[in-house]
Amino acid sequence: MKISSNFDSGNINVIDATKPGNIRLSINKDNNSDFYQWFHFRLTGAKDQLCALNIENAAGAAYPGGWENYQAVASYDHETWFRVSTIFKNGTLTIQHVPETDSVYYAYFAPYSYDRHQELVSSAAMNDNVRLEVIGESCDGRDLDLLTIGEEGEEKKKIWIIARQHPGESMAEWMAEGILSRLLDHEDALSRELLNKCVFYVMPNVNPDGSIRGHLRCNAKGQNLNRDWDDPNPAVSPEVYHLRNKMDEKGLDFSLDCHGDEALPFNFIACFEGVPDLNQYNLDTAYMFGRELEKVNPDFQNEKGYKKSAPGTGNLGMSTNQIAHRFDAVAMTLEMPFKDTSDSPNPETGWSPERSIKLGYSSLDALAAVLERL
Repeated sequence: MKISSNFDSGNINVIDATKPGNIRLSINKDNNSDFYQWFHFRLTGAKDQLCALNIENAAGAAYPGGWENYQAVASYDHETWFRVSTIFKNGTLTIQHVPETDSVYYAYFAPYSYDRHQELVSSAAMNDNVRLEVIGESCDGRDLDLLTIGEEGEEKKKIWIIARQHPGESMAEWMAEGILSRLLDHEDALSRELLNKCVFYVMPNVNPDGSIRGHLRCNAKGQNLNRDWDDPNPAVSPEVYHLRNKMDEKGLDFSLDCHGDEALPFNFIACFEGVPDLNQYNLDTAYMFGRELEKVNPDFQNEKGYKKSAPGTGNLGMSTNQIAHRFDAVAMTLEMPFKDTSDSPNPETGWSPERSIKLGYSSLDALAAVLERL
């Protein structure tokens, strides 16, 4: 029996793996950071044995409330993921499972691999109306990929979709894949109409280093990218530095920043109520987007979410606040659960890649409904 994590997005530390009924583990911190919660590892040699995988430092994770009513995901082929029995008790997260084969993967959420990311952007770039641009390099020297979909022009609305500032929130890139898939479907009438009126700038993975390193929240230097938007330092946050500069160059009318929330069991948007010189019309448009999304996808809701910031107290280091303030534009953060949606649960899969992709599809319907207000 062996536990391993020396692969793309792998993260686990083995304390003792001699007894299937008491496998002792801990999660490694993000580099140069105290954040941790993402795990992804492989168990081999335990077929047909009842295994108890005990993550002993779960109580000190970034969001311990995220373990309540949480079920880990497992896969035999790294493609199809399902939920397995998971209990959080006395500070330890215990995954209980009887593997059906001698190789099984466990993760905090279904991973979105760097190989799949490269395939996503490369296949998109094969379309005649898509341009792939490397806007800079990450701290570890990886390409920062930006896709431009549609013809640019002064009369076009400039729509930005970004995902995975926080690398452990892999559902964000699954959602971005759904958006791209629909935009590039030439048989989809709504997408064709949107591309007649808009140009889309899509960055499916803002933080490739953190994704590969198995981080929850930070880049290779230990920076939380979604707190660096006010004054990004290219030495430690080149990802935000290059992305914000490109936004300045191209302009922006609408921004959707895709994320995942560890604790809250529903999909929702967070807006920019606390920014200086709040534009109420833009905020109303963001709220309208949320209402339209709820109409077309029952997995989304608007009743529950984060507490709204008081006027003038918004953190301009966060992308949505900075973008809304900087461009006088409609901006929002869309949060998806690591758990499941409490209003429309699916016990077998919980929130999943497939549902994230579908929410990406639906987001284009909501965008079309508010487009004339941008």
